[in-house]
Amino acid sequence: MASEFGTAPSMASPARQTARGRLFVGALDGLESWLDGERDQLFLWLPVALGAGVAAWFLLPDAARWLAFIFTALGIAAGFALLPAGGRLRRAGIVATIAMALGCALIWARAERVAAPRLDRPVVTAVEGRVVAVDRLAARDLVRLTIEPAAPADLPTRIRVNVATADMPDDVSPGSRVALRARLMPPPGPAVPGSYDFARVAWFQGLGATGRAIGPVALAGAGEAAGIWPTIMGWRANLSGHVQGQLAGSEGGIAAALATGDQGGIAEADAEAMRRSGLAHLLSISGLHVTAVIGATMLLVLRLLALSPALALRLPLPLIAAAAGAVAGIGYTLLAGAEVPTVRSCIAALLVLIGIAMGRDAITLRLVAAGALIVLLLWPEALVGASFQLSFAAVTAIVAIHEHPGLRALLARREEGAMARWARALGALVLTGLAVEVALAPIALFHFHKAGLYGALANVVAIPLTTFVIMPFEALALLLDLAGLGAPAWWIVGKALALLLWLAHLVAGLPGAVAALPSLATGAFALMVGGGLWIALWRTRARRMGILPLAAGAIWAVATPAPDLLITGDGRHVAIREADGRIALLRPRAGDYVRDMLGEAAGTEADALAFDDRPNMACGPDLCRATLRRDGRDWTVLATRSPYLVDIAAMNRACATADIVISDRRLPRSCRPRWLKADRSLLARTGGIAIHLDTGGVRTVQDMRRGKPWAE
Repeated sequence: MASEFGTAPSMASPARQTARGRLFVGALDGLESWLDGERDQLFLWLPVALGAGVAAWFLLPDAARWLAFIFTALGIAAGFALLPAGGRLRRAGIVATIAMALGCALIWARAERVAAPRLDRPVVTAVEGRVVAVDRLAARDLVRLTIEPAAPADLPTRIRVNVATADMPDDVSPGSRVALRARLMPPPGPAVPGSYDFARVAWFQGLGATGRAIGPVALAGAGEAAGIWPTIMGWRANLSGHVQGQLAGSEGGIAAALATGDQGGIAEADAEAMRRSGLAHLLSISGLHVTAVIGATMLLVLRLLALSPALALRLPLPLIAAAAGAVAGIGYTLLAGAEVPTVRSCIAALLVLIGIAMGRDAITLRLVAAGALIVLLLWPEALVGASFQLSFAAVTAIVAIHEHPGLRALLARREEGAMARWARALGALVLTGLAVEVALAPIALFHFHKAGLYGALANVVAIPLTTFVIMPFEALALLLDLAGLGAPAWWIVGKALALLLWLAHLVAGLPGAVAALPSLATGAFALMVGGGLWIALWRTRARRMGILPLAAGAIWAVATPAPDLLITGDGRHVAIREADGRIALLRPRAGDYVRDMLGEAAGTEADALAFDDRPNMACGPDLCRATLRRDGRDWTVLATRSPYLVDIAAMNRACATADIVISDRRLPRSCRPRWLKADRSLLARTGGIAIHLDTGGVRTVQDMRRGKPWAE
């Protein structure tokens, strides 16, 4: 009934309220029943929730939104706390949302804690300081020095400089004091949207500048005590140099990568072949390598101790072998540079060894989750790196498929002949490889804009070759080198590595070996990752629901159009996508790095063309004009490509007839194109730009970096 205060609120009937209550209680009961059936899997989602909080910090643009995310997550946790006590939904919801808030807070604190001075602008200066690390990139004829400058005083506290090998003294090592002249610049961000952000990596490494030495490097006094970590890095460099001294070319570079994780000796053509063939994971020390080292150490120690009956009867030999394996695994991890995949693998292996010592079976997915949790707690920034994502995705896929009842039944022991047994093992290996390829494809496409298609087949040969031939004989060769007798073992290693490289080039050269896509939308990537995790981590039929977001993300990724126009952040390089998918470059003499980077962002493997050679483009000494037809409309693009000033009246007339004007210098205000003027003034604010002419969509580098400390 209406009153002077307004209409009285309608009241639902008691029967309707009761029905709604029963529906709510029934839904809660259904969730509780499902979670009870998945109770052994709930811990696996803890690092996922922590990672979601870390990802939110990277995606959200400023401190106000980071705080809003943290308090929203804590508020949702409080809401879960209102559910009936003792339920799994209540506990899981509280833990997950608190973990999300913690993840966001952890990465925020980490970013503030590692903050270090950065260079503001490029400079050419004399540098004197202490060497922190020495990385020899033999394939590029370079040595990379990480230096803590003592002079001049206004330099950042840590810089990285590339030095030509010929300009580098042989006796420079961590702790040495060096003097050199170098051209330094701030750590560069992505050149175009979706490309590699070195500035972010440098921020968390404490690097304030990068550059290249001009002329030779000189020793500047006696070296200082290097400390434990630089000393280990010195041992690593010495071991890598020794290995490359035994094997020439990329064979030596791969052998060094297997021993120390140093990939600097692998020629770029061979490294690209390894990537295209799906074998690049063999070059990054991870589970395969750490497991081989620990397993070999345990087997050797166990066999040697078992030779003595007295020791075999009186000592717990498996426990001693496990301890020796743990020491070997930790040492190998440190010697390999303690990269994320190596640390994850070492942590998981140590947990397995602890399980052996306690007489318990390892729960492998729990070990993977524990490894991910420890890495994220210590280095939360690792989440957004390709190394972390590829490593954990591969291991999770392998473990999940091997826990599937169907594959378990396939691999179960039975009475049969050797041929049937080997055939089943080969089939399982191929299935595992396919699962890994599917798991890694979204990550490879997101970070590198390409993914190999034949990696599963190549790995059928490459993994056994590496595990049972290359690594054991390399270890034997290093052991025999102590007595100067390693040459025969090195010969075997060299031949096996030559076979591995032949296989990589063969597979990489097959038609359709690589699928290329333009930069993926973050939403498409998130859907594919979320769907993949849902399928891998649950065990009941509900896991099948993960197919929906996985398929939606894949469709979104495939349907994402390539940008029509790419402009680098300095305005010097412009790529226009032609109708056949190839790109044409403003500067035909652009280097291989620029060509590859622009081709990847455009989602094409084809060689780049030049503006000068295209019928719809015309170039003079100072200006180029291109006409593009998109969605029934002609677009005119004008770009400068010389350092010389153009007559202002002629420039104004050219601007007035163009839709888009691009320049690496500041254009006059009187230059007024019809739509966009991307000159130095604009690009300084936006960074690189990707433009979709059909929709008028514009993506900038700054869109994904806004509010981050390394972008300020």
